[in-house]
Amino acid sequence: MKSNCRNRSLEMERRVNWSSTLSLIHACYEIDDSYVLMRNLSVMCVLFHIFLGALSVVTVCGNLLVIISIIYFKQLHTPTNTLILSLAVADLLVGVIVFPLTIEFSMGVCMFDNNLLCQVRGVFDVSLCTSSILNLCCISVDRYYAVCQPLTYKTKVNDHVVVVMVMVSWGLSLLIGVAFIIVGISQKNCTSTCLIDFIIANIFGLIFSFYLPVIVMLFIYLKIFFVARRQAHSIQSLKSRRTIGRLESKATKTLAIVMGVFLICWLPFFLCQTVMSFSRVYIPIAVFEILNWFALSNSMLNPFIYAFFYSWFRSAFRMIISGKILNGDLSNSKLL
Repeated sequence: MKSNCRNRSLEMERRVNWSSTLSLIHACYEIDDSYVLMRNLSVMCVLFHIFLGALSVVTVCGNLLVIISIIYFKQLHTPTNTLILSLAVADLLVGVIVFPLTIEFSMGVCMFDNNLLCQVRGVFDVSLCTSSILNLCCISVDRYYAVCQPLTYKTKVNDHVVVVMVMVSWGLSLLIGVAFIIVGISQKNCTSTCLIDFIIANIFGLIFSFYLPVIVMLFIYLKIFFVARRQAHSIQSLKSRRTIGRLESKATKTLAIVMGVFLICWLPFFLCQTVMSFSRVYIPIAVFEILNWFALSNSMLNPFIYAFFYSWFRSAFRMIISGKILNGDLSNSKLL
């Protein structure tokens, strides 16, 4: 009885704290005197939907261009582009599913009222974002063999290997997403005896969905950079120092963009998630909400980083946007 009273007291305190901060979290909801979540269709709410809706549209359109390009143009049928296609599919689904659900059911709102749609959003959010990260990791592995072991690249990274990499990425992502729901459901009825299980689940989730892929990507891209730099110096007799400087600068810039954008988008969110999971440090929900949107924006930026950077993708995009592919069979076109 005392335990039930204490739980109700904690629940009431939780609702009071969230009701005082919800206005900073979501422009379209408010809490009445009975602590019931109510719609608030204000001007800020409309602007909120327009801005985040625009991000969703850009995410969908950018990744859709990548998908159509790789599927339609035969020149782009390569193992590397298969990984980019898998990444684009994950990011497209983030734009189609996760963005709209997160607009309506943000983390702050779901903390106050964790209904079925909030749980569905959580599964798609965790699964698709994890898939996006793991696909980025697979692309880094592909680039490692292409740059560091070019002579054995075609034998080590063939169509079969790429299919396995894609299946593992999606399978592990789905597993983590399902585990997220199971842990969330069990936590509601959890006593102190299941605290260890909850901590272990969070540790494995954070490690496999972010920290391990980040460590792998950092190590691989640093290795690629040093190999590219060594290769540039090895051709000093054929190239001027000025040309070598441009090669090193380009390699440095490319790797900086790839890892820099990824870390800027995802690292703050996962650091915040780690702190909230394993400490009593209070982080304002509004801050966590903003960091979540930063992380999701990586799905919008990936097409620009991994596709717009290459000239053949830009050529493919121009042909698609101009409608030229509708006027005849251009699948065998030479993309420059």
